[in-house]
Amino acid sequence: MRKGEWKLRIGILLMLGALTGWGSGAYSNEEKQVPALKPGTGRVFSYTGKKFGIPILKASIKIENGSSEQGKLTYQIHASIDSLDYLKYLFRMKNRFHSTIEVESLLPLRYVKEINQEGLLAKKKNYLQTITFDHPNKKVVMEKREGRERQEIPLSSEIYDPLSMFAKYYFKEELDPGKEIQMSIFDGVKIRQMIFCPKRGKAESATFGEVEALCLESITSFSSFDDSEGVIRIWYTANGEKIPILIELELPVGHIKFELEEVREN
Repeated sequence: MRKGEWKLRIGILLMLGALTGWGSGAYSNEEKQVPALKPGTGRVFSYTGKKFGIPILKASIKIENGSSEQGKLTYQIHASIDSLDYLKYLFRMKNRFHSTIEVESLLPLRYVKEINQEGLLAKKKNYLQTITFDHPNKKVVMEKREGRERQEIPLSSEIYDPLSMFAKYYFKEELDPGKEIQMSIFDGVKIRQMIFCPKRGKAESATFGEVEALCLESITSFSSFDDSEGVIRIWYTANGEKIPILIELELPVGHIKFELEEVREN
């Protein structure tokens, strides 16, 4: 495989925006709604990432309910992405993401990134970054473990991290196919103005077969590829349960699919 194709692994960090995230919604005219999570319960989505049909990554999103912080009820959203063992000498990834979200507003309170990756064809990265969202004072505070780095960014409007955006549309918001969704997303690198265009279609996976779905598509830049543009597509089941069954990334160096393998109660 060419070196440029292996660089794809670096860009997979942004998959969490798709999995986890950068996704949303379901049909607004569906009668069946996403089941509310009872206190102390959760739901887990497990994925396999493939290129040319070959598995290269494992990923998961876990939603937990029933915690509290600063007197507010919160959701805890966890995401992970790991490279498979046979890639470890060329590229090894073990990245973790965690978002704390206020239940009532579904605005993020805190977003934590723990990045651990290296290999012959990838630059070593190992850091912990904590992003605190201070919506009342219209700012975001970023801190890194190494060197006690601290940076503040002013906000002009509501903003979400990739996982809190997933939660906002999974739990609450509805949309109509053909109606654009505009969101401000911050992943610790830059604020991205995202426009998603929903449409009806069919999604197919090896585990679930072909299902009626809603596809959300957006063109965005990828910082790992010098802000070159790519496309994100998130496919949700159209049966009212809003299951994110398939995520596709068209990156500057290739196409990758994340197929949902399992949904389970935690």
